[in-house]
Amino acid sequence: MYLCFLCNGLEKLTERCPKCEGHMLDAGKVVDYYGDYAAYVEVETQQRVDGYSNSSESHQCVHIGVCSNCNYIEEIAINEKEM
Repeated sequence: MYLCFLCNGLEKLTERCPKCEGHMLDAGKVVDYYGDYAAYVEVETQQRVDGYSNSSESHQCVHIGVCSNCNYIEEIAINEKEM
């Protein structure tokens, strides 16, 4: 079983902004923005519709990062860890 430590609050986002080197804040999973009930869809199904062709096979969870300094927005693929 693989788990996204960022989704489960076990880790914090450590990425830096590519524009200004500011700290990127986690704005949640990309698929959570797809609709009101997106958060209730199974993880495997979410990974098939997140816009990344191999996120399911490579065990990645795609999050949105927002720069705390310049508000730059970027999709960030987070590697899930095996439990």
